[in-house]
Amino acid sequence: MDKKLFTAGALALAALGAQAQTAGTWYAGVGPTRISTNTKSGTLSAPSAPNTTVEVGGDTKLNLFVGRMITDHWSVEVPIGLGFKSEITGSGGIAGVGRIGTVKSLPITVFAQYRFLEPTSRWRPYAMLGLTYAYFYDAHGSSTLNGINPANPPGGNTGLSVDSRFALTPGLGVTWQATDRFFVDLQYAHSFLRTTTTLSTGQKIDTKLDPDVYRIAVGMRF
Repeated sequence: MDKKLFTAGALALAALGAQAQTAGTWYAGVGPTRISTNTKSGTLSAPSAPNTTVEVGGDTKLNLFVGRMITDHWSVEVPIGLGFKSEITGSGGIAGVGRIGTVKSLPITVFAQYRFLEPTSRWRPYAMLGLTYAYFYDAHGSSTLNGINPANPPGGNTGLSVDSRFALTPGLGVTWQATDRFFVDLQYAHSFLRTTTTLSTGQKIDTKLDPDVYRIAVGMRF
């Protein structure tokens, strides 16, 4: 009798494991996400110091994500973030001046993922492709920007705005099914993102950001 119970229990656990990564399964998780930019800056339009370029910094925040297995191999996943904050610093002809502004961003991405190996595998690497809308908001210039901007009005402040843009975001990842419900996920993505920053005094600068995105997370399937 004990042997039959043991066998039934083992089969039940195996069934749960098989269902954990099969079609129709929902999953969600949380973990730190690092955005690291690869800035390639154009030059600020006149009036400005010669060869005025910028660097845009990265940030790390705790993010959520939710997804659904559409088939045993295809899934759709949506990261849910609370926004990132980046410093804008001077480079090129204004290298060394320090921070000239800050901007917040909320990347909104929908990923299609293809998961390799069988649904019962503990390790499942995957490839993915996403469409990202990078929403930039709450941009501010610094007192340093006021000082170096030849068009800044006397006693005034130079504001700035950053254009929100769409970008393609391919990536790779791997999921380790720690238990029948809980998993650990490692993910890397790269967004092909360009934007334009406009000062309140009229000058513009085009910037290629192309951020690398790294995430380690724990999650649960249900």
